[in-house]
Amino acid sequence: MMKTMTAIIEKAEDGGYGIYADSGAPIFGSGLTEMEARQSFEECLHEQAEHMKQTLGDYPDWYNQEMTVEYRYDISGFFHAFPFINVTEFARSININPSLMRKYKNGLAKASERQKDLIQQKFDDIVNRMLAVKF
Repeated sequence: MMKTMTAIIEKAEDGGYGIYADSGAPIFGSGLTEMEARQSFEECLHEQAEHMKQTLGDYPDWYNQEMTVEYRYDISGFFHAFPFINVTEFARSININPSLMRKYKNGLAKASERQKDLIQQKFDDIVNRMLAVKF
């Protein structure tokens, strides 16, 4: 059976990217670019699973050799990956306090699940509007 692991992309303290498994599995990746961090994460995923198989005699429950990784951004990672998006104007356009959004961007505050769902919904609305644009 195909398994999917959710991985969260965030802005790392060194200015690069960090990725961790949302499930709590001991899988991490990092890199100066998002692509490097993704490669690091996927290498760690397979290496950790192989290590656990050698140590414990079987692969961990979270692992499947044909598994896929679904990458998601935390808010700091999103604005790091798309620096051309103005944080203040984005916040205003989705009716969130710009100061609070800057705190999310800088990792000084974490959005609740409810707040993330609201941001995602409003972001999806913006993307749908943009898809209709013709030049």
